[in-house]
Order: sequence, then structure tokens, then C-alpha cells
Amino acid sequence: MEATISPADGPSKSQPRAPAASGRHDLQAIARRAMRDRGFAPDFDAAALAQLKAIAGPATTQGPSVRDLSGLLWASIDNDDSLDLDQLSVAEALAGEKVRVLVAIADVDALVGKASAIDAHAQQNTTSVYTVAQTFPMLPERLSTDLTSLREGQRRLAVVVELVTDADGVVVESDVYRAAVVNQGKLTYKAVGAWLAGEGPMPPRVTAVAGLADQLRLQDKVAQALRTRRLRCGALTLQTVESRAVFEGDVLTDLQPALPNRADALIEDLMIASNAVTARYLEAKNVPAFRRVLRVPDRWDRIVELAAGVGEHLPATPDALALEAFLARRQQADPERFPDLSVSVIKLLGSGEYVVEAPGQHVEGHFALAVSAYTHSTAPNRRFPDVVTQRLLKAAMTGGAVPYTVDELQGLARHCTEQEDSAKKVERRVHKSAAALLLEGRVGEQFDGIVTGASEKGTWVGISRPPVEGRMVRGFQGLDVGDRVTVKLVGTNVEQGFIDFARADR
Repeated sequence: MEATISPADGPSKSQPRAPAASGRHDLQAIARRAMRDRGFAPDFDAAALAQLKAIAGPATTQGPSVRDLSGLLWASIDNDDSLDLDQLSVAEALAGEKVRVLVAIADVDALVGKASAIDAHAQQNTTSVYTVAQTFPMLPERLSTDLTSLREGQRRLAVVVELVTDADGVVVESDVYRAAVVNQGKLTYKAVGAWLAGEGPMPPRVTAVAGLADQLRLQDKVAQALRTRRLRCGALTLQTVESRAVFEGDVLTDLQPALPNRADALIEDLMIASNAVTARYLEAKNVPAFRRVLRVPDRWDRIVELAAGVGEHLPATPDALALEAFLARRQQADPERFPDLSVSVIKLLGSGEYVVEAPGQHVEGHFALAVSAYTHSTAPNRRFPDVVTQRLLKAAMTGGAVPYTVDELQGLARHCTEQEDSAKKVERRVHKSAAALLLEGRVGEQFDGIVTGASEKGTWVGISRPPVEGRMVRGFQGLDVGDRVTVKLVGTNVEQGFIDFARADR
């Protein structure tokens, strides 16, 4: 829901491509250059590699503060090719239609100490960067895909977020503690989502593990109740289309759109609830919190105009409940074009950011999620803010010294926000080079598009096949975000990631 489609920086300079590029290796080289240009370290330095070599195996800390929950029916749901497994979940039906849900989060801090060489690399990059050609992990792969990954059949340490919900999706009890867990089933969004929706068979691992099917159905029920409640509070229904690169060997052949399904929603809802519990836990313990916020949108007036363009009315001042009601009606009325509307609204809402909430202070909540207290805590193998939050949680659990000063946290919040934005630009940059590679033989063709960016820096338009945005070099006058337009492809440059369009519908 926080995904954004933003215009690239810099002028467009479409030129014929020099002979060479055909696929993966060329895009990897482009990705590495883009990483360095944006201040990322694409490789781990000697000190980090030496620290990695000295790590003998997974963390095995025991003691009265670490519960043994390894016998529960934990399972992970992630992408087909994901090995950096950050979270597991399990649920238990209670009396009175209540359900206890446990979310186990990989204990990265147990192996990656604050201010260590690996931690320094993670703090510099702040996130794993996922380009179409190559993933640049925040942590060395021996950690993120093995020793700190919640791998199937392996005993691992975790920070567990426990929440009890009622039939209406209200969290009535919660707690946070450490535990040892074992993943009983590595599952995928695609297979679980199709099965839950009645559109595919039960995944083989679900069939093989007794009780796992009932587990997933119970978690799905809780997730739907949590979502329904958030929607009533003004959470926004937004649908964005991700894309997946298809290679034949090392040759890029397609960028295929991939829509989220029922399993994606299940995990999203449980993670949102867990992150909200984490924020409240830190607040109750008087420990500073690394909050994730999305402020009230500055361009609400343009959202009002988009609604008016389809015969709808929104109030003059930002109103999440009114916006969600409008989105729900449009999704039902025009499901085919709803992703385009979502892209426009997401762009106009702006980007999320990290801020620090010191004890006794109050910061803004998350406008799109309708959550007043929210943090990032559930993906420590991939995001540095989640590692910071994990360390704050451990201090809160034990009453020990807080590992960061408020000033340090504020500096980290600014840095993480900046690097997150830079990571998106790197990912977009490589995606556009991949799309330019696919489109270079289609110059002169026309496409239906939607304006995704309009400012003094330029006007950008997105098309759906392949899913990409390009700069409008002619005919952009008077266009704004959300306007539909027919464009003609007038040039591409794979090396620079430029895709140039001219207006063709006048």
C-alpha cells in the first residue's frame, strides 16, 4: 500500500543504443552503477566479510526470557523464490470468538550487533534493493537467507508479537517477547492465495502437515476481520501492479504484471497489526519509537478533481473515510481501471517517512493505513529500521539501557527515509532500462497511458504493457496526475533508462 510510482530525475536524452545489451548481465552492470550513484554499497567490505566468516552458526541464546515455542504450527508465506524469510505466523481459537495470533520475527540483532561491520553496511544501505536483474541484500546472504532466516525445519530465535482479536477485528490484548521457533511450512503467496480463494489446489506442504490447512483458514479469517475494521476507520483500498522480469537464460523476454492475491492480503493485515502492537508496546514502556508515518496529503485538491472527473464528490479538506468510500465504489464500478486510479492516488498521497517519537511526545499516524501508532518491525533481514526497532524492543523487554539516543534515532530516521527513496529510484532506474530494452524495437507505436507525474521537472506517463513509465517530451502542456492520454513512443535508451513519449491523442 505504500508503493509509489514517481518520476525519474534528470532530462531525457533518447539516443540509439550502442551495440551490446541483450539482458541480465547488461542490466546487472546498470544496476551496480545506479547503486553507487545513489550512495549505496553494492558489495560488502573486507571487515564485514571477516565478521561473517567468524559467525559459526545461528544464534542459540537460551534462558528464562526466551520461550520455547518450537512445537507450534508456524508457517511462512512469501514469494516463490524468497529465501530471506522474516516472519512466521500461527493462530489459536479462544472462547468467545476471540483468536490469539502470534507473529514471529527473525532475531537479526542476535547475530548482527550494533556498530559491528555488518551493521555498518546495513546502516549505510538501510534496505535490500530489488532490481529486475539482481538483488542487493542489506545483509550478507549467508545471514539473510540462512542463519537469520526463519527457514523451514530450522530452529531459530525470534521476537514474537502476540495479539488477541475479537470477532470485530479489535485487538483486545497484546504482548511482545522472545522465543525459539521452527518453521513447519515454507509456503508461497501464489499457491496459498489461489487455494484460499477456491481457485487452486491445496499446496502440497499444507496437505503434508496435519492441521496447517485449518491454521491458514483461521489466520485468513482474522486478517479479513482486521482489514474490515481498518477500512471502517478510513484505511484506503489501493491496488498497484507489480512486475516480474522473465528471462530465457540471460535474455530478458518480458516484464509480466503480478496482482496481489488473498495470501498477500493475509500477510499484509497481520503485519500491519503487528507493527501497530509494536509501536504501542514501546510507547507503554516509555522507550523511543522509530515510527513510520504518512502525513495528510498536500495535493488533496487534485484527488478531489479526480473524483469529480468520474462524477463523484469529495470534501474540500482531507477525509480518509470519504476517500475510501470513493475508492470502494470505483473498484466495483470499474475494476479494470482501478489500478490506474490507485497509482494516481498513491502518487498524490506522497511518500511515507520515518520519524522518532520520544516518550511523552506524539507524532502523526499513517493516513493510508488508518493507524495512529505505527512502526516497521517485521522485516529485519531486509530493512534497517526494523533492526533498530528490534533493538529498542529488547531494551523495553528487559528495562535495560536504550541502545540509541533520541538524536541518533532522528539522524537515522532522516537517513533511512532518504535511502528508501533512493532505493526506489534505483529499482525504477533498472526497471526502465529493462523496459527500454523490450521497447526499443517498437518506436512509433501508440499506447494508452495515464499521467503519473507532473511538475517543473517534467511530465511522466505510465503504460501497462510492459508496465513502465516514460517522460513526455512533446504535448504534455496542461496535463496533471491521473489524466488519461494516448502516447506514441518516440525513443529509448537502455543505458540511460530513458523512454520518451509524445502525445498522440490530439
